Amino acid sequence: MNGMTIGQLAEKSGIGVESIRFYERRGLIVQPERPGSGFRRYPEDVLSRLQFIRGAKDLGFSLREIAELLALRRHPGDSCQAVREQAETKVGEIDMKIRALQRMRGVLMNLVDSCSGRGLISACPILDSFEKRAGAIAATTLHRKSIKPKGRIA
Repeated sequence: MNGMTIGQLAEKSGIGVESIRFYERRGLIVQPERPGSGFRRYPEDVLSRLQFIRGAKDLGFSLREIAELLALRRHPGDSCQAVREQAETKVGEIDMKIRALQRMRGVLMNLVDSCSGRGLISACPILDSFEKRAGAIAATTLHRKSIKPKGRIA
């Protein structure tokens, strides 16, 4: 019998059975028909498709973006400009995340520096800062919601 069962596909790809089923529901791979008596058999090309999905996920692409890349891949004679643009966009997103993480690291390092590690939890400057930050964010959000946009009077 040709093809692989979902268990064999999971083993060969290193992707769990539930993830494979999830990819089927999302339309990233096609679920083969179940024969009258027996298990579904996945063709060999599904393995390479799963490896493609895994490789793209490892580089931070979302499943929506991966679906777009898979759609582009169906036209091997087309220019790869669209793929390059998606990769450039992803690099920009990663750069933004790196900057955000660096800011978070800086704030956290300042908090670590402010705490001697001695004393009572009730006076911990790190924990106090979390509470103050949450309060400041909530106050800002409330303030924004209370500001009425200027516009025409009906």
